[in-house]
Amino acid sequence: MTTAADDTAKSPIDRLINVMARLRDRNGGCPWDVEQTFATIAPYTVEEAYEVADAIERNDLAALREELGDLLFQVVFHARMAQEIGEFDFNTVATELAEKMIRRHPHVFGERQIRDASAQTEAWEAQKAHERRSKDAAAGTLDGIPVAFPALMRAQKLQKRASRVGFDWGEAKLALEKVAEEVEELGAELGSANSAAIEEELGDLLFAVVNVGRLAGADAETALRRANAKFERRFAAVERLLAERGRTPAQSNLAEMDALWQRVKEAERA
Repeated sequence: MTTAADDTAKSPIDRLINVMARLRDRNGGCPWDVEQTFATIAPYTVEEAYEVADAIERNDLAALREELGDLLFQVVFHARMAQEIGEFDFNTVATELAEKMIRRHPHVFGERQIRDASAQTEAWEAQKAHERRSKDAAAGTLDGIPVAFPALMRAQKLQKRASRVGFDWGEAKLALEKVAEEVEELGAELGSANSAAIEEELGDLLFAVVNVGRLAGADAETALRRANAKFERRFAAVERLLAERGRTPAQSNLAEMDALWQRVKEAERA
């Protein structure tokens, strides 16, 4: 029986592929790994991608190294399951990826000239659109955006696609006027007991806010993630200040906690 230790002479990626094969071996492999499917592993793949983003956000390079490994393992896992049913393997994935990167960077691997990063982004999106049409001539402008994306991210991608064919506000200030309109519509519904209408108006408001961020050059998913982190940090500071007074938030009231919140905000700005 070959063990992981026997593979030390192999390249790191070949060794990893072999480790995955052993884990999926129905005779002596790991029972948990053996019973997994694309569908059951998909949530872990998404989770690992977020953990990579979290390590980057915290500027923790040691954690980033580990999380990138975990994310790579997800790719190896999916490729191994595909290989077992005769579809493709890791080498196929890597080969097609390299070919796609070469195809989408003609200014690097060919003779085409690109003036700057902005022009490259436009060329990249144009090439992607061409590839989508090549696969499906009837594909619509918004086709192919995964429904599993986080809602804010998907909203931004939908808006970017629509923008390419001219369906766009053009500038953030105009989009902000739409936000004000959506706020009014949501306010009108809040007095009702129609939860479905409230949810619809809330969705419209969030979609409009994403549009403002996109046109202002801000990524909505990143902005909200950082806002979450800021809230978490400030609320934890409020809890610490309350603890110094011998109380918990449950033993306090909104007025006191808000006063402490403002104190924390001022301290951060100092």
